[in-house]
Amino acid sequence: MSESSALPASVAVGIIGAGAMGSGIAAVAASAGHRVLLHDADARAIERALGRLASEFDRQVEKGRLSAEESSARLARIHAAETIEALAPCGLVIEAIVENLDVKGAVLKRVEAVVGLDAILGTNTSSISVTAIGAHLARPERLVGMHFFNPAQVLPLVEVVSGKVTDPVMAKTIFDTAEAWKKVPVHCVSTPGFIVNRVARPFYGEALRLLSEGAGEPATVDAILRDAGGFRMGAFELMDMIGHDVNYAVTCSVYDGFYQDPRFTPSLLQKELVDAGWLGRKSGRGFYDHTVPAPPAADALPAAAPLQLTIEGDLGCAAALAAMATGAGIVVERIGGSGALRVGGVRVALTDGRTATERAAETGEPFVLFDLALDYASCTRIALAAADQTNSEQLAAVVGFFQRLGKVVSVIDDAPGMVVMRTVAMLANEAADTVQQRIASARDVDLAMRKGVNYPLGPLAWADAIGVRAISTVLENLAAFYGQDRYRLSPLLRRRALANQSLAG
Repeated sequence: MSESSALPASVAVGIIGAGAMGSGIAAVAASAGHRVLLHDADARAIERALGRLASEFDRQVEKGRLSAEESSARLARIHAAETIEALAPCGLVIEAIVENLDVKGAVLKRVEAVVGLDAILGTNTSSISVTAIGAHLARPERLVGMHFFNPAQVLPLVEVVSGKVTDPVMAKTIFDTAEAWKKVPVHCVSTPGFIVNRVARPFYGEALRLLSEGAGEPATVDAILRDAGGFRMGAFELMDMIGHDVNYAVTCSVYDGFYQDPRFTPSLLQKELVDAGWLGRKSGRGFYDHTVPAPPAADALPAAAPLQLTIEGDLGCAAALAAMATGAGIVVERIGGSGALRVGGVRVALTDGRTATERAAETGEPFVLFDLALDYASCTRIALAAADQTNSEQLAAVVGFFQRLGKVVSVIDDAPGMVVMRTVAMLANEAADTVQQRIASARDVDLAMRKGVNYPLGPLAWADAIGVRAISTVLENLAAFYGQDRYRLSPLLRRRALANQSLAG
């Protein structure tokens, strides 16, 4: 392990921007023992920030998370800097101002002129090229992206972003400093969206496409992502929380940054919300009306469970269903086959990216697909999709089977890849491309997605758990169904599938 090059607590830290993010970063630095100089063009913003921090520290004292003495000490370390020139003593200055390249470049150029030659400049940008910001500076090699996630005091991740000319020594110093500040840093190269905002796009994009195709309503899709997929929030409720103006703008920024790559195509459904001023929680209306209780998910009505079940071959990542069926008192027969269940006269299989209707046409049998789950034994919900050739009685038998296993069942329209599988496959694909293009390591990509947006597993580790070949098959079938480059397979994923090697390792 290399020796830490973290900035010592004796180094003063400057923060430019006294909004929620800037004041949060100030609190983090002060908590680590640094003297903090907080600057904002609006002096009243600094006063408000200091008031918010005092209240926040008081709440931590009341909850027993902080001593009164440490609360006072932290607040005493944060000082107002009325001018840019007042930041001259700082060894690190981090800007957390408006997401505008020219504004950021101009402010950091002024800072560079007053601080010492050995000072490091940091930008908290979430989407602007660190290389482009550095082009405004005389010493761009000393500029490092230091992207915190909001609220900075709570969320652990910090993306340490290197521009084209960033000195690796500066990047390591910032990485080690973030660790010393009890954060979880990850290294990445400056690219549209960095790690998190790039890799996370399919989480929103695929949900929006499913909605546009009529696969299910927002409440149902969200419930499937939470209760089967293990995500902390569903895509629609998360977009409502973030704000559609912000989420849509990030998608557009990444889309344009990658020269209109169809993987990142913005949604007209979301644009309509932005145009209408339905921005989510902050406006009271988005995909949900936040002035009334949220609508329930569409749950299947109770159905009779079958008395026996046939398992054909290996169920792969859904193998737990066999033991669960036995535990539920269902007689299980095992025979050879391609990895499916047979409930009465209905063939039931995990989605592989084809529709149930397509598979029914191939086999000449009624067909029902079930969706991916993070853990089939512990999940509380499962999603099903029936072929057009499957009648209601046949579907009811499959519903009854999963209900007998203790699952709430949501039946969605016959969309290829369904909800969780389609989402996870696309997340893994984008993560694999991020590694392939040497933007970040596999370890850092997975760590960023777990710590930055609370995914239950890193996308690459998740692909390994399902099987890289299975994920590749899902994406190839999605690409064949839609005929769109959006679902093209990452070269890294394709190679690893052929070699049957781990993505995350």
